[in-house]
Amino acid sequence: MGKVEQVVFLSLVLDLFAFTIPLPLFPRIIEWYTKRESSDPNGFLSRTLYLVSSARALVYTPTSNPQRWDIVLLGGLMGSVFSALQWFISPRIGALSDKYGRKRILLITMLGNILSGLVWLKATTFATYLLSRVIGGLSEGNVQLAIAILSDVTTPENRAKALAHVGIAFAICFIIGPPIGAYFASRPLPSSITASGIEFNVYAVPALITVILLTLETIFLVVALPETRGKRAQPAPEKPASNGATNGAANGKSNGTTQQTSRQATVAERIQMLKTLQHLHFLFLGVFSGVEFTLTFLTFDLFDWNNKQNGALIGSIGIISALLQGGYVRRALAKVGEGNMARRGISSCALGLVFLTILPHMVANYPTVAVRLLQAAAVCMAMTSATVVNSLTAYASLQCDDVSTDPDTGKAIEEHPDLAKGKALGKFRSSGQLGRAIGPLLACASYWTFGPSLTYAVSAVAMFSLSRRVRSITQRRTVPAAKVE
Repeated sequence: MGKVEQVVFLSLVLDLFAFTIPLPLFPRIIEWYTKRESSDPNGFLSRTLYLVSSARALVYTPTSNPQRWDIVLLGGLMGSVFSALQWFISPRIGALSDKYGRKRILLITMLGNILSGLVWLKATTFATYLLSRVIGGLSEGNVQLAIAILSDVTTPENRAKALAHVGIAFAICFIIGPPIGAYFASRPLPSSITASGIEFNVYAVPALITVILLTLETIFLVVALPETRGKRAQPAPEKPASNGATNGAANGKSNGTTQQTSRQATVAERIQMLKTLQHLHFLFLGVFSGVEFTLTFLTFDLFDWNNKQNGALIGSIGIISALLQGGYVRRALAKVGEGNMARRGISSCALGLVFLTILPHMVANYPTVAVRLLQAAAVCMAMTSATVVNSLTAYASLQCDDVSTDPDTGKAIEEHPDLAKGKALGKFRSSGQLGRAIGPLLACASYWTFGPSLTYAVSAVAMFSLSRRVRSITQRRTVPAAKVE
């Protein structure tokens, strides 16, 4: 791992650690605000919960504790708002990084993230807390800029391997962050802070930890991260192949000495491929995020699981995903190819959805079988988490323009505006965030209206269709790595 890659990976760990700490606290935070503001029927939270309850009642009426369902749904809606803001801002952050540099824009977004944490620390009303989430949604640029930075400093041949570090950072932090947040949620602020008489959020300790992590990350980036915009990665010296041939199976690689990449041959083809990948990213995350969100309803509804059991299930998915990314995906991606790896992950998700389709019919008479089906589906989802988004992102980055120079003048050749890394990868991430914003809402409506079996069956069909679509695009004409400019 090169120096820049190490800096990016460590900054992502800090950033995603701060991002995952509050995830398990959403329902509890809303419950706290509900108790504080329930006496005001015209307050912002009361009116918001009324709208959520009215929308939920159109498709589902729980037999007991409807307020708990509304609180969980509101937590999901807040996640959708965050994703919707990311859909709006990601292309703009990317375009600004193309114009002003990756590091400068990244540091500006970090200031926004710190401000979001500070607002949360002092958020004693639901409206103020929602404001902190809005600021965070408009400021979160670390992941997409990390991808752009890694694309700047890597060659097409080793880019997918480098981008796998993004997925590994996600997996590590989603394992560690939520339990840390839950642990410190019950810890009070130091008396030296509370003695001032200023009122803080009930979960001020997790908020304070988040602010500290983001501040450390910002200082680390100022000191350690160089500007990568406009830098050209130098290919590694060629090594003689032991059998006189390079790997030949993945992404159309031939059995000669020239390695193929997933890059299309012409500018028009690359622009079209980016649009196709954006569409696939939107559809995949729309379905997958919906399935993720309804798993909590499934375990609560059919198994009556508590938060600890749900946390163990989600944690196991994260652990398996991290092991797969570090032990399999990172090593195999160059041989298998970005498109084929994504297809394997989508097919794995489809298989997991088949298990979830069968599961509700087994709960009453075969509860042990039902639990095994849930565990098998979790393993399939872990494979999906480890492969699809990283592979599609690497595939998209290969379509972007790399820095090249005019052989006569020695000056940098201007990139095509639609193929500049920051803007193109920002649009790619934006499409996925739109899927994350819409998917949980549609999945919840389907789950409550048609039941889990039909919801997961339709989702399985959608995933099988996406798998076939990915197969078709991996068969398109590509260019050798040696010709990528």
